[in-house]
Formats: sequence, structure tokens, C-alpha cells
Amino acid sequence: MRSFFKTFFASFLALVVFTLTAIFTVIGMIAVVSSGTETSIGDKSVLVVDISENYPEVVQEDPLLFLQDDPSANIPSLFTTIRLIEHAAKDDKIKGIYLKTGYNANSWGSSEELRKAISKFKESKKFVFAYAEVMPQSGYYLASAADSIFLHPQGGMEWLGFSSNIIFLKGMLDKLGIEAQVFYAGKFKSATEPFRATAMTAENKLQTSVYLNDLYDHFIQTVANDRKISDNNLKDWANTAAIQTSYDAKKYGLIDGLMYDDEVKGVILNKLGKKSSEKINFVRLGEYAAAVNLNEGNNATDKIAIIYADGDIIDGDDMNGYIASSKYRSLISDIRKNKSIKAVVLRVNSPGGSALASDVIWRELSLLKQEKPLVVSMGNLAASGGYYISCIADSVFANNNTLTGSIGVFGMIPNMRGFFNNKLGITFDGVATGPYANFGSIDRPLNEGERKIFQNGIDTVYAVFTKRVADGRKLEATQVDSIAQGRVWTGKRAIKIGLTDKVGGLQDAISSAAKLAKLSSYQLREYPEPVDIVSQITGQYKKNISENATATTLGPELYPFFQYVQQIKFMGNGPQARLPFEVKIK
Repeated sequence: MRSFFKTFFASFLALVVFTLTAIFTVIGMIAVVSSGTETSIGDKSVLVVDISENYPEVVQEDPLLFLQDDPSANIPSLFTTIRLIEHAAKDDKIKGIYLKTGYNANSWGSSEELRKAISKFKESKKFVFAYAEVMPQSGYYLASAADSIFLHPQGGMEWLGFSSNIIFLKGMLDKLGIEAQVFYAGKFKSATEPFRATAMTAENKLQTSVYLNDLYDHFIQTVANDRKISDNNLKDWANTAAIQTSYDAKKYGLIDGLMYDDEVKGVILNKLGKKSSEKINFVRLGEYAAAVNLNEGNNATDKIAIIYADGDIIDGDDMNGYIASSKYRSLISDIRKNKSIKAVVLRVNSPGGSALASDVIWRELSLLKQEKPLVVSMGNLAASGGYYISCIADSVFANNNTLTGSIGVFGMIPNMRGFFNNKLGITFDGVATGPYANFGSIDRPLNEGERKIFQNGIDTVYAVFTKRVADGRKLEATQVDSIAQGRVWTGKRAIKIGLTDKVGGLQDAISSAAKLAKLSSYQLREYPEPVDIVSQITGQYKKNISENATATTLGPELYPFFQYVQQIKFMGNGPQARLPFEVKIK
């Protein structure tokens, strides 16, 4: 026994020593990396913007990224990317942009802000060349801003128009003996359609057709303006599938040349005034971010806070990737009390979520607005609960490609009796002290009284939601109800009906906030702030490993379905102000 304890304590001590050594080793490596030399950019450099990389609203840096010793591996946020492009326009070392426009990992809303930044970059008279082996429409949307577009001779280009499809689950649920008991307010509130229908309702077809054509018209008009091609011709080519090969794209003037990668680089070398034998100094965005200081020379004491509300809105404490009500209530309260912060920009990229959580955040924003200017910048989505937290602002900016509105509420509770009884052979029985004591049980259908209670709750939340919009946007209640009903609108159309104020991106919203606060100089502060490295290693990094493993196992075809199912679990958590799970536009 004595030998056992001796061995045990020796092993335990070794484990402790090993753990402490590992911790101090990591700290030491961080110190070494942080004290290393700064990344430098050489003369005649070309900035690489690769849209196959997803530039997220919020970046949580990988705590172990330094081990790669590769600054370019760090993909910047969307806002940082835009600021880097703006900085590059004034940087004498950057002579142009090489825009890689194959697969586009960014949403249509994000792509619009990227495109504006590239178009503005061209005002510097520096070149922008776009290249792809295969170019989908989402990639071409960005490529069309370039001075010249090159395509692989044996590649291809998509030019077929836009479409949007929904997965319906009701047939599967029927086969399983599961009844989705659905309650909603708003005839256009389509989030529950996959559970209560086998095809799109007339209302959903109407709203989808309207916003899809709005997005398509903006796409066509943007390309027509930059490529100097008639919008009618562009639509005709899509409707007749005229663009089937790279050579068709060249024939109709959608691209400027058919080239291999080395030939495109030859064009860039010539533009730089270099010999064919010389090397092009390509600089990736991550590398450029490590080399420049975007806040250099700004010593202003006044600050504008940017609060990123990115993801689903949920009740409770902090969860990575979600807008958790408790976390954001505390965050907004702290910003309100911070005297150095003179104005706030709320960047919303959210399909909505919990109606209660949305109201918790709305309340805190209303308190903030009483003391400081509040401006909202809508990203790709600011719908339902995302609009709930936006409508309180002094001014609301949205992109043309933003989807917003969806002012409606729903709730759902499954009746699993058929599944339990007929598929599994499970039955339930019990006693209760009253007719509603077992309210909400999933082992039986709701009775008529319970249905009335559930629907009354949904209608009450809808009434509060529309009142928030009417008060915040200074609209009549009848007007709000006519444009609400759960209907989804594009950012461009939202201005006409009073839901937003101006077309613009995050930079425009910041300028507006500065003007409202009467600030001529200011520093930007982004929230939520990055968590410390220990928390990242023990929390976020572990979460990323788990998510990456799941995505790798399921593959790109099945992983979206997994995410779809993951979102369903939030639907039973009280009334939901949420957009349909995923609006995919091809």
C-alpha cells in the first residue's frame, strides 16, 4: 500500500509539473512572438483580396495561431478588411489589388460593402484585376467592380438568375407521427412553414418573389453600370442560358480576357513595370493587417463604440456565436456609463430569435439612447428580433442587399404522442391538480383552452413588437401593421416604407454617429472585446475543435442540415421573433 501511494503521489506531482511547464511554455512562446519584429511591406506590393475567405462580422482570434508563424493566416473581420482596403488606397507601397473571385464565402450584404470599398479604392487610380478559374454570380458581383476581369480558358461562369429554395419537414414529421403545433402572428411569418406545410404559402411566395427580384435587379443594375452593358441584355442572357462557357463570357463582354494564372500574373508584372523574370510581392489581408496600424496618429480621447450583435438572439448568459441577452444587457449598460464613449453604433447581423431576449436588449438600448446618440448599421440580416433591437435607434442604415423587417412572432410545441405510442410503444399517464397543470406537455395534443392561451401569448408579444416599431420609427400603428405581418423587405425597399433611413454600410453609420455627437475626431472601440487567451484556449478553441470535427465528419452537404436541426432546439423556448432558418440565394 505504501508503494502504491508513493507511485500515485509521484505521478500526480509529475502531472502538476508537466501542466505548469506547459502553461509557462505557452506564455513564453507568446512573449517571444509578441516581441518579434513587425511585418513589413515591400515596394510595388499588390494586395490580395480572396473572397473564398469569409470575412466575419466578429473575429475571435485563434489563441494558438502564433504557432503557425504566418500572419496571413489570420483572416480579418469585414470592417477591418474594408479599412485595410481604404488604407491601401493611400499606401504608396500598394500599387493595386489582385481580386480572387471564385467561390464567394461572403453573404450578399457583406459582398456589397466589400464591393463599395473596392470601387472607392479605384478612385486612387491604382489597378484592380479580378481572376477566377470558375466564377459564380456572387463572385462576379465583386469582380465587376474591377478594371479588368480575367477567366480561365477552360473554366466557366454562372449567369442564370437568382433562386431561393426551402426545405419542408412536415411530410417527415407526419411519417414519424409528430404534430408541430404552431402559433403565429403575421400572415407572412414563414419561419414555421417547414413544419406546418409541404410547400410555400401564397404569402411566402409573394414576399420571397419581391425581395428576390429586388436583389436581382440591384445585381443586374450594378453590373450594367460598371460593365456598360444594357440591363435588358444581361437579363436576356440569363433567361436563355447564353453564357455556358468562358468563351461565351468573353464574347458577350462580361469578362476582358481568357488567361491562365501565369498569364494574369504577367499582366500584373507589366502593370508594375517589372520584368517577366521578377517576382510579384503579393500581400494577403492578414499579412497587411499585421504590418499597418489603422489607428496610427489618432490620439483623440472621445470614442465611438461599435457593438456587434451577430448571430441568433437567445436568453441567458454568454454563448459564443449568439447574442445572449444577459451578456448584452451588461455590455450596453457599461458602455452607457462610460463617459469617454460619446456615441454608439450597433452593428446588427441577426435573423432574430427569442422575443423576450430581444426586449431585454431593446430596453437597455432605450436607456442608452437617452444619454448618447445611437445609430444602427444593418449587415446581411437584421430581421425579426434583429429589427426589434434596431428600431429604437436615432438613425438606421441598411445595404441594398440587407434583408430586414419580418416583424412577426411565432411559437411551437410538438405533440409527440403518435411518435411515442406508434413508433416506440411508449405511453404516458398521470394526475394533475387542475385542467392546466400539465400545460405544455409534449406527450399529448393541446386542448382548446391551451391553444387559446398559447395564441393569446403570441398576439400579446406581436402587439408589443409593433408598438416598439411604431414608437421608435414614429409611425402610426395601422401603418406598422400593414408593413409588419412578418414580411421580409430588402434594405432598399425598407427606406420607402419607413423601416430604415438610409442606404449605407458600417462606415456610413459611424460618420452619422460622429455627426450626431458633434465629434470632429474620435477613436473607435469594438465590443464585445476579445476574451483573454486562457479563456480562449479552454473555451473557444475547444469549441472550434468540436465544430470543425463535426463539419469534417458530416461534410459540406450534410453539415448545413446539422446546423438546421441545432437551431430548432431554440424554437421551444417561448415566443420567437425569428426569420426563416436560412435564406439561401443562388
